Amino acid sequence: MVSKTQNQDWHPNIWPPFTQITNSKPQQEVSHGKDALLFTKDPQQELIDGISSWWVTLHGHSNEYIANAIFNQAKSLEQVIFADFLHPQAKKLAERLSKLTQLERLFFSDNGSTAVEVALKIAYQSWQNQGETRSQIIAFEGAYHGDTFGAMALGERNIFNENFDNLMFPVKRAPWPSTWINDDDVERKENEAIQKLITLLKVPTVAVILEPLVQGAGGMNMVRPEFIQKVSEVVKNNNSLLIADEVLTGFGRCGSLFAFKRANIIPDLISISKGLTGGFLPMGITLTKEKIFQSFIDESPRKTFWHGHSFTANPLGCAAANASLDLLEKEPLKYMSLEKKHFDHLVKFRKLPFIKKIRITGTIAAFDLELGNKVGYLNDIGKKIKSLSMKKGLFIRPLGNVVYLLPPICITDDQLEKSYQIIWQTLNDL
Repeated sequence: MVSKTQNQDWHPNIWPPFTQITNSKPQQEVSHGKDALLFTKDPQQELIDGISSWWVTLHGHSNEYIANAIFNQAKSLEQVIFADFLHPQAKKLAERLSKLTQLERLFFSDNGSTAVEVALKIAYQSWQNQGETRSQIIAFEGAYHGDTFGAMALGERNIFNENFDNLMFPVKRAPWPSTWINDDDVERKENEAIQKLITLLKVPTVAVILEPLVQGAGGMNMVRPEFIQKVSEVVKNNNSLLIADEVLTGFGRCGSLFAFKRANIIPDLISISKGLTGGFLPMGITLTKEKIFQSFIDESPRKTFWHGHSFTANPLGCAAANASLDLLEKEPLKYMSLEKKHFDHLVKFRKLPFIKKIRITGTIAAFDLELGNKVGYLNDIGKKIKSLSMKKGLFIRPLGNVVYLLPPICITDDQLEKSYQIIWQTLNDL
């Protein structure tokens, strides 16, 4: 059969993620990466990785400390079945993360979607194990929690999942009161969202799930810590569980080690991935309170959590995660200082009339563009900006008309300044 991909630069065997082949440019081949930089096969091209390679590369590419930790671990144990065996790296990581989050139990999985799936399954079964059947789940408008079926059902229903709509379970939605610099309407939006949440929680609810402080794929939609505090209080008062999806927001991304810490709450369950291993290896973890774990301890096999993954608590991934935590603990200013740096660069962008809703949380900066031909992710302005920026030496991947920077925390001041200069030049070129 003749391929519909006429451009010979597309690899004949590879199917890239989140890519509409017919109107996208082929992938470029990367030869290597170092710190905040990517190097393509073109010897003249050096790119600042402005989005941390889909938000995973925390300390930069080819970080020697993490690479050496993986290398040393590989020489002693590369993999072992975790249902029957412990290993030192998993023990160390579990103890550290439990202490940092104040949640006592960890369940290892493979990625962000599975970490969310595990949280959802634990929450749902925990009520059954206590003799109570609940089915209502509440998420927020604009949410994204992954692409496996359970995680997909939790997310906003849109073009990315509408083909599977009849296979997904129903989810109730509360408004997400997105805010930005100089937003005079934020308190009204928050109050309305809380009132809707209170109304929904009148029905006994399995859990409320949110991305604390920042909805990532939904458009870098940010809320205040005060709103997260209110949500936590309302969920607790209505005897439900709160799941914090920290797949994007964890490990310094929001200016604190975890976003829930900046909001001064303690969720019942937390899902983490992406920056967990510094971006070196895929791994997911779901953390939960001891009380929830205890509801699964029983002579009846029906109360057991029958779930697992082949590479659960992979020793190489655990070694990478422990090394990444070492770096975060050694130099917290790297992630704590980026918020002010973003702000200082974005001040002049207010002068451009087509830029709206400038917003910053920790290492993440974003704004909307009133340009292009469509609303949201399918606005073609994003692809134009990506192409123009890459020619100037910056890789970014706008979410439609939402332009954002989420660089590795090792980015230098000069590289950050250059990134903003390129965005400024690109917008003026448009």
